[in-house]
Amino acid sequence: MPLVEVSRLVKHFTRDAGLFRARTRVSAVDDVSFSIEQGETFGLVGESGSGKTTTGRCMLRLIEPSSGAVRFRGENVLDFSSRRLREARRDMQIVFQDPYSSLNPRMRARQIVEEPLIIHRLGSRAGRQERVAELFRLVGLNPVHLDRYPHQFSGGQRQRIGMARALALNPSFVILDEPVSALDVSVQAQVVNLLMDLQEQLKLTYLFIAHDLRLVEH
Repeated sequence: MPLVEVSRLVKHFTRDAGLFRARTRVSAVDDVSFSIEQGETFGLVGESGSGKTTTGRCMLRLIEPSSGAVRFRGENVLDFSSRRLREARRDMQIVFQDPYSSLNPRMRARQIVEEPLIIHRLGSRAGRQERVAELFRLVGLNPVHLDRYPHQFSGGQRQRIGMARALALNPSFVILDEPVSALDVSVQAQVVNLLMDLQEQLKLTYLFIAHDLRLVEH
């Protein structure tokens, strides 16, 4: 059985009417199906605006799909109650595309990485702090810098903080939503190599969303 199976996923958005425009329905995701095996990196490649990011967010129900099914370990995520969905998200995480807007500028790096642990009420304060330092080291950052704010890190470092946050709950499945497209070319290979190392070390399964086929082939 695949770890993740997407079947005939559809997402429509309604565009409100304007002065010279009637109300219209836009198909962002249209009848998408694929499956991902445990430990696999599955590439979802397409041009900007083709619905890749919407597909990923629908899979986690960050956006509610219009129809279809998303099965994780054989269960349809779209049928989950709010409580069951919250539990499932411990095992399904996402690294967002833009490391500049995906981190709260008013929170220190320590707080950003610790936040999922607090939301899910995991561990003591001391235990969480130890886990945060461990995650920082895991993604190649120095725990000495945990009390810095996002603007004090480079783009590549910010994306590593986003990765640490996504890994805080020990997920088995991670959606990588164009994780290096906002980074300098010189940094992209470093981050992709880190993602591959983490996959091997932590036995992760990835959905790698990209507009550049070469990144997925890497």
